[in-house]
This record gives sequence, C-alpha cells and structure tokens, in this order.
Amino acid sequence: MRPQTEKAVRAWRTSCAAEITTMVLGGAWKPSILHALADHGVLRFGELSRLLPDLTDRVLTRQLRELEADGLLRRVVYPQVPPKVEYSLTELGENAQEVLNAMAAWGRSYAEKHDPGR
Repeated sequence: MRPQTEKAVRAWRTSCAAEITTMVLGGAWKPSILHALADHGVLRFGELSRLLPDLTDRVLTRQLRELEADGLLRRVVYPQVPPKVEYSLTELGENAQEVLNAMAAWGRSYAEKHDPGR
C-alpha cells in the first residue's frame, strides 16, 4: 500500500471514506487501465500501451505501480530474455469494477446534461 493510501485508511473514521476510493481509483488513467484489464484479463505493458494510445509510457508505468502497491493489480515477471511482464486484476481490482461502472454511468449522465450540442 502506498504511504498516502495507508494514511487515508488509518484516518478514514474521521474523514469521508469516499476519499479513500478517490485516492486509490483516482488519476487520469487508472479507471481506463482497470477497465482494459477487466475486459482483456491478462495484458502485457505493450498491449496496455496500444489500448490506451494517448497515455505515455512514463505515466502508464507510474499508474501501474500505484495500482499494484494499492493491491488492485497483480504484476507477474517471467525470468526470460527479453523480460516478460503480465498484469491482471486482483480480487480487489475486480471488486472495484462496480464502483468504476457507477462512476462511468454518472459521467455519461453528466456529459449528456452539459453537452452544448444538445
């Protein structure tokens, strides 16, 4: 668990527990990464990169590390040359899909109500 996540978890009784959700799932690309892994199961870095073409390798690496540290995804490194690394959702990451689906539904509703072209 990342230090800032651990701090929020320890303090959740005195603050809004939704802040923990936002801290763990928040980030410009975390929902997209989790959605891609939910749809495809196991993906390698290059496959994730191709599925999310607007995401830089640096940001993808950082987001993957944070999701792994917070226990939402599993990273498996195979000892071969060149190295093979696969990412997949943990049970916690799979459970987060319900929250992400609710966020997506809310986002669609919000966008529809605020679309200037309507």
